[in-house]
Amino acid sequence: MTFRDLHHGTSPLLLPNAWDVASALAFVDAGFPAVGTTSFGVSASGGTPDAGRTSRVATQTLVHQLRALPAFVTADIEDGYSDDPADVADFVAGLGAAGVNIEDSTNEQLVAPSAHAAKVAAIKAAAPDVFVNARVETYWLGKDATVEQTLDRALAYVDAGADGIFVPGATDPAVIEKLTSAIPLPVNVLVVPDLTLAQLGDLGIRRVSTGSLPYRAAIDAAVRVASAVRDGEPVPKATPYPQAQARLEQYAALLH
Repeated sequence: MTFRDLHHGTSPLLLPNAWDVASALAFVDAGFPAVGTTSFGVSASGGTPDAGRTSRVATQTLVHQLRALPAFVTADIEDGYSDDPADVADFVAGLGAAGVNIEDSTNEQLVAPSAHAAKVAAIKAAAPDVFVNARVETYWLGKDATVEQTLDRALAYVDAGADGIFVPGATDPAVIEKLTSAIPLPVNVLVVPDLTLAQLGDLGIRRVSTGSLPYRAAIDAAVRVASAVRDGEPVPKATPYPQAQARLEQYAALLH
């Protein structure tokens, strides 16, 4: 079984996105065969906003830490942290990840499809075994958010050698079905609250990412715990300390 094979199962691959070692360990312990990173969660953990190329070092460090896990690891690398395709390719080749997401926007502005396609092609030349999930930002940013313009970008990345196409922000079933019908690669979307994995699979989706949702939910849960203690309310249940500690001890053993 390869990471690529996971995109061709009987149902879409659900990819949980981790922001640190502990969250990745919990996802693997829950039985997920692959874990992604989230640039938002990684950036936020370091106190910086997302999509500003600030997560490069932290993402690189996290991926290196996660390579010992018995699961495939794919990295969210924003726009590749550079305008130079060769620099992007070198970065990806040194990551050691099974896959990467790379977005066609910089500072929340869409870049020319040819510029993004050049990055995709450079990555595939330098690291042909890495699953390149080319992210089309049209619906996410609300710019050029039509099926036609999204497909123009997506097909340019297909031609450049991408292994998958990620269209975050696409939530309308009719739009999703048009995209999957026209894109000859596995199509990835973020979680759509009103659609189940099975329903997304029926629309042709092959991968569903949780993105920053688990990170944001974890922050909310932490606040609820502290608030419950402060307000005299029942304290929410959590993974017992010994179990959480055991995960870390098992991980430490993998490193030696």
